[in-house]
Amino acid sequence: MRETTIGRAKLQLVVGDITAQDTEAVVNAANERLAPGGGVAGAIHRAAGPDLWQECSLLGGCATGQAKITRGYNLPNQYVIHTVGPVYSGSEKDPVLLRSCYVSCLQAADARGIRSVSFPALSTGIFGYPVEEAARVAIRAFRDYLSGNTGIGLVRMVLYDRAAYDAHVRALEEGEREGGPSAG
Repeated sequence: MRETTIGRAKLQLVVGDITAQDTEAVVNAANERLAPGGGVAGAIHRAAGPDLWQECSLLGGCATGQAKITRGYNLPNQYVIHTVGPVYSGSEKDPVLLRSCYVSCLQAADARGIRSVSFPALSTGIFGYPVEEAARVAIRAFRDYLSGNTGIGLVRMVLYDRAAYDAHVRALEEGEREGGPSAG
């Protein structure tokens, strides 16, 4: 695990199972219908049980870069924050939309008074976003948001494997060299 302090919050990077985190909320890498699918979305829906899809089906979907909140049902988390990442195209819009996912989730958490959130590496699975680029976008979004006025005390990036973890550690260290948060 790698941990750093940003503002009053902790940012943790870990390799693990997104469905087994002890944070108040977990972020779902959703599709626009918020339907069960593969990857993170499939794992979260399986772990939460059928009531999650029942609630999601009433929300009218979710646009790319936005976020919606549901209950966590059978997950260890009180809430699931669903966000739709961009399908990677190499365009200038990709990092803008990806950043919007992270910021929208953090704003939704703050609006509900949620103090701890676990994120997967959004858009890096079937949506094809290169992990190194996505890691830089995520770390910058966390650094900028957590440096401001927020009630969030813990953001945990739960990475699928060691390669994704290493990419996020490199992005964090790059940010620290640029005058960002110091290692904790």
